[in-house]
Amino acid sequence: MDWLTSIRVAIGYMESHLEDDICAQDVADEVMMSSFFFQKGFSLLTGFGVGEYIRNRRLYKAAIDLQKSDDKIIDIAFRYRYETPESFAKAFSRFHGVSPSQVRQGVPAKTFLPLKIEISIHGGNSMDCKIKTMYQLKVIGFERIFDSENSYQEIPKFWNEFFEKYSGDSLPDSASEDKIEKAVRQNNIGEYGICIDDIGGGKFRYLIAGEYSGGEVPDGLTVYEFPKCDWAVFDCFGPLPKTLQETNTRIFKEWLPGNPEFDFFGNANIEWYGKGDTAGADYHSAIWIPVGKKE
Repeated sequence: MDWLTSIRVAIGYMESHLEDDICAQDVADEVMMSSFFFQKGFSLLTGFGVGEYIRNRRLYKAAIDLQKSDDKIIDIAFRYRYETPESFAKAFSRFHGVSPSQVRQGVPAKTFLPLKIEISIHGGNSMDCKIKTMYQLKVIGFERIFDSENSYQEIPKFWNEFFEKYSGDSLPDSASEDKIEKAVRQNNIGEYGICIDDIGGGKFRYLIAGEYSGGEVPDGLTVYEFPKCDWAVFDCFGPLPKTLQETNTRIFKEWLPGNPEFDFFGNANIEWYGKGDTAGADYHSAIWIPVGKKE
């Protein structure tokens, strides 16, 4: 199904299972999409994380139940997947600004209605996109597993660790460098940031990588090979991270919705970083997403 249809089906699925034990992985599975891509696109399109949306809708429904039923607060807490009345009261008060007992007594609660997704066309500029077929792409790099819920905060820390240890003048001359440092040089590790969604559970692998040129793979590095695939390549010109973030948003809000030719295909995406000043107005980077022709 196309991207907008997937989002609408996903919202319907979440609405039907607010009282069930579901997570972002379950929702992505329902629309047969990579959990990483689905969560990223959902957040960019709606402004809410999947887990955040489910929590907000449960807390709104809980407020309605408090206002319109005589059910005990503890029963309402359990109904909307809170393990204790205390955890429910804390989350409820943080979201609504008032306690469950106050809402029961008639104090108004915050409204959070189901999302409705509509497409709107703005302007007349098309995105700078090229479709490339990659017959083989083998990369090598440092791998770490991240949770989709906090990856935007944790991945930059991973990059900071990499830059502190392996960037610029911090690398020794070739005569004295160890095996990992040599591999960083030979394979230009740091050229790519790669997300691979193949472990489930709301988690994904992330590689700070370069194109593998052959030779020994030292302990601490991982090699990954992409199968033959078509990639939509979006060139970005401008300072990081602002330019990449804006392009990501446009991909999910403008390029994918209603695209007559292409849809998601695969379980990975790549950010490519050129050389130069990342804060410069002409800095060149790119986003690659795997796509397939619609039938």
